[in-house]
Amino acid sequence: MPFFILFLLIAGLAVIGWVAARGRALQLSRVHDRRPHSLPGHHGSYVALWLALPALMFLTVWSAVSPGLVEQSVLASPAAEMLPEAGIQRTAILSEAGALADGTMAAAFNEEAEALVPAFREANAFYRTIGIAATLVLAFAGGAFAFLRVRPDFRARNRVERVVMWALLIASLIAILTTVGIVASLLFETIRFFERVSIVEFLFGTDWSPKSATFGGDEGSFGAIPLFWGTVLIGAIIAMIVAIPLGLLSAIYLTQYAHPKVRTVMKPVLEILAGVPTVVYGYFAALTVAPAIRDFAVNYLGVTSASSESALAAGVVMGVMIIPFVSSMADDSLAAVPGAMRDGSLAMGATHSETIKRVLVPAALPGIVGGVLLAVSRAIGETMIVVMAAGLAANMTANPFESVTTVTVQIVQLLTGDQEFNSSKTLAAFALGLVLFIVTLLLNVVALSVVKRFREAYE
Repeated sequence: MPFFILFLLIAGLAVIGWVAARGRALQLSRVHDRRPHSLPGHHGSYVALWLALPALMFLTVWSAVSPGLVEQSVLASPAAEMLPEAGIQRTAILSEAGALADGTMAAAFNEEAEALVPAFREANAFYRTIGIAATLVLAFAGGAFAFLRVRPDFRARNRVERVVMWALLIASLIAILTTVGIVASLLFETIRFFERVSIVEFLFGTDWSPKSATFGGDEGSFGAIPLFWGTVLIGAIIAMIVAIPLGLLSAIYLTQYAHPKVRTVMKPVLEILAGVPTVVYGYFAALTVAPAIRDFAVNYLGVTSASSESALAAGVVMGVMIIPFVSSMADDSLAAVPGAMRDGSLAMGATHSETIKRVLVPAALPGIVGGVLLAVSRAIGETMIVVMAAGLAANMTANPFESVTTVTVQIVQLLTGDQEFNSSKTLAAFALGLVLFIVTLLLNVVALSVVKRFREAYE
């Protein structure tokens, strides 16, 4: 029986247990005059949890353990005597035999694999039967144990709430441990990188030209200043110059000036921009915006060095892409400002524009800062638009009409293809990722301090 079908069977048994326990609790509450401690639904949830959780936990563990048991059983069979010694060929034969036994492969490349198919099928059937039987026994045993405890004075609510609390705690720990794991992996590989390359050269060098050292020789230069500057120029300067004014002004218009019918149409249309795939923005930037900016720079500004791949083209399109992040957060924050503040300002003689500038926007600043932070993080982490519109050249230039690159683009380039994961060129990607993580963390710290300051002023 497949894992999914067995999971559905246990879920169905849990539903049946919930209904049966709830009915028994209702029946007992009518018989006894004393008020029950827990609601019938709590008793039903208690029985359902006891019926499902032990069985599902065992099923999960058994699914991870049983393949190893099957392989050991096959290796102990007489058909495995002709297998070669431990190595790649032995592993390939066992994998093919297992695939043939499961039906996922029609024919094998190794003749030895076909001889192991009967042993694999026999072992699979044996351990599958054990797993199904043990799972069902645990489910019925847990359900019976919980069902017999259903009575008016039983504290089922406390038990269920304790399980929910532990589930929430585990969910939060998973998020925390995932973050810790990401940081640890980046930090470990970054330390290996800085054992080979000077941290001073990496953080302050101006020449970025990593080379593969597979065949020996020079590994190139790892001065990351051009990458940092390209990231700041495209994601934090040009994109923000486009996104912040347009996003904030559109939010002010939609919340303070627009007719309700206009708002119901314009707000969803504006938020559609957030759902457009980045590759579409990349095509738009590369095929439409970049040539137009190049022609404008050459014909009207006299910039002969203007390139068809420019920081300005990528930054403008990226700014348009992140407008909904600024607009939506600012819209929600402005709408959440108490009406008494707005009415009080107007009653004191302030104009509508003065009220927006001196009352509503400062009061909504925590949400606006949050939206800007989200937009900056989104822009810094963008890759596709930069690859298609800004190029891959690590140039240290302030000319927005020239080609530049960013940290994320170089990370992708360093880890793409057949790379040697023990070389400085590949390890540099982890160092860049750690720097990007630290920058994002600092942005969050600054934003939280700003939010805290203005929240205290307007609460």
